[in-house]
Amino acid sequence: MKDDHKTPFRDAHTDRDTAQDVPDTPQTRAPAYRLAFADDDFLCREELRPVRLQLELLKPQMNLDEYGVQSTIVMFGGARIPEPAQKDKARTKTLADLSSFYDEAREFARLMTERSKACSGRENVIVTGGGPGVMEAGNRGAVDAGGVSIGLNIVLPHEQAPNEYVTPDLCFNFHYFAIRKMHFLMRAHAICVFPGGFGTLDEMFEALTLIQTGRMDRVPFLLFGQAFWEKIINWEALSDAGTISAEDLDLFRFVETAEQAIDVIDNWGDVSCRDSIPGR
Repeated sequence: MKDDHKTPFRDAHTDRDTAQDVPDTPQTRAPAYRLAFADDDFLCREELRPVRLQLELLKPQMNLDEYGVQSTIVMFGGARIPEPAQKDKARTKTLADLSSFYDEAREFARLMTERSKACSGRENVIVTGGGPGVMEAGNRGAVDAGGVSIGLNIVLPHEQAPNEYVTPDLCFNFHYFAIRKMHFLMRAHAICVFPGGFGTLDEMFEALTLIQTGRMDRVPFLLFGQAFWEKIINWEALSDAGTISAEDLDLFRFVETAEQAIDVIDNWGDVSCRDSIPGR
C-alpha cells in the first residue's frame, strides 16, 4: 500500500523490523515485549474486537480509494450455480437449469465493464463475493471486457481460494460479515441479485431493508429470474398481510437477461432516499 505521508518520526515498519533483531533474552522472548501492532496474539484477543472491526473497514476502503474506485455494480448470487458446460455435475436438476444465469451474469458484467472502461474505468466497477458460481461469472465477465473487478471474500470453515478472475489488487478477505456487507453497499450504484441460497437471501433482504427504511439510496435493484424468485418468496402475501406495503414491491424489478437489466438501470429514475416509510 502506497503511503506518501511523511513525518519527522521514525516509522512503524522500521521499528517492527528492528525489534526482530534484538538480543535473545528471557525479556525479549516474553509476549509482553512484542510491539502491540505486530503481536498477532494480542490483536486477536476478545477485547480487541473493536480494533479488528475498524481495521476490516479501513483496509479495503483505503485500497479502493487508492485504486480510484468511485462506484460499483453489486452482483449477488449462488455459489453452487454451475456454468452451462458443467451443469451435468450439478447436485439437482434445478441447479442444472439455473446454469443459464451463469451466462447472464457473465454477459451482464462484461457489458457493464465495457461501459465503465469507456468512461474512467473507475465508475460502476463489478463487485462480487469473490467465490464460485454466479460470483465467478461476474468477475469473469469483467475479464472478458478487459477490465477490473472486486472480490469480497469471507473466511469459512470450508475455505477455498478466490475465483481466478478477481483482480488481485482488488481481492479482499473478511472475518466479519457485517463489515463485508458494508463494503458491498457503500459504493453501490445498482444491485443485481441472481438465484441463490441463504447467503444470497441474506444479502438481498439486508439491502432491501436499508432501501425500504430510507437508510440507503433507492438504487436500481434487479432480481434475475422472476420464476425462481416468485416460487421461493410469496411477495404478494407479504403485502396482503400488511407486513410490508404495496409500494415496497416497487423497490425492485424482475429481469431475465443482461440486456434487460442494463435497460432497467438506465431508465430507473429517482434514486433518492425515501423520506417516509409507506404504511407507517
